[in-house]
Amino acid sequence: MAETHVLFVEDDDVIREATTLALERDGFVVTAMPDGLSGLESFRADRPDIALLDVMVPGMDGVSLCRRIRDESTVPVIMLSARADSIDVVLGLEAGADDYVTKPFDGSVLVARIRAVLRRFGHAGGPRNGGSGSSDESQDAERGLLSFGDLEVDTEGMEVRKAGAGVALTPTEMRLLLEFSSAPGTVLSRDRLLERVWDYDWGGDTRVVDVHVQRLRTKIGQDRIETVRGFGYKLKA
Repeated sequence: MAETHVLFVEDDDVIREATTLALERDGFVVTAMPDGLSGLESFRADRPDIALLDVMVPGMDGVSLCRRIRDESTVPVIMLSARADSIDVVLGLEAGADDYVTKPFDGSVLVARIRAVLRRFGHAGGPRNGGSGSSDESQDAERGLLSFGDLEVDTEGMEVRKAGAGVALTPTEMRLLLEFSSAPGTVLSRDRLLERVWDYDWGGDTRVVDVHVQRLRTKIGQDRIETVRGFGYKLKA
């Protein structure tokens, strides 16, 4: 199995060196950078499998770096933040991050989160543009084509089209939409979505779900996913 290449951007020398050693002990190949600009250069040169970005780094902060990476790639991104209740967490998720870990963190927890992200990315893959629909709904269902008004989801080709135009989703957004489209009209709790999409069998911060739902709404239509207050979300059938 190919080794997983991790880009790690962290300006604290002690944290950077200790975390790099911990990841390498678990079999990861790590490229560690002390600032956002060198991190962006390394990303473009090496094309890592996953990026770990500290929010507060010099040159280009982690949120801006995440946004630049997301403009060019669907590679998974995990933000590292020193404050769990910080607005930086939400800003990082809105910039396109798939998850975040709060500092200080245990090395085993970080490794578990990395592996969880990589598992779901391996399952979902990246979205692709193109594809065609069919007027025969039964044939469409057999081929993995689901239609919700002007929204079409190809569950086999991992493609989404809205009003005939391709919609570019990150793998996490695609998995979230697949979860909704597998049970249209059914209310899905945030805890269930954390377990099914983020692979959290121990619970987690539901802000991750809320921000990703909002990002998904901006791409497929604000009224397509309904909030059911006190319970969760549902895809309008």
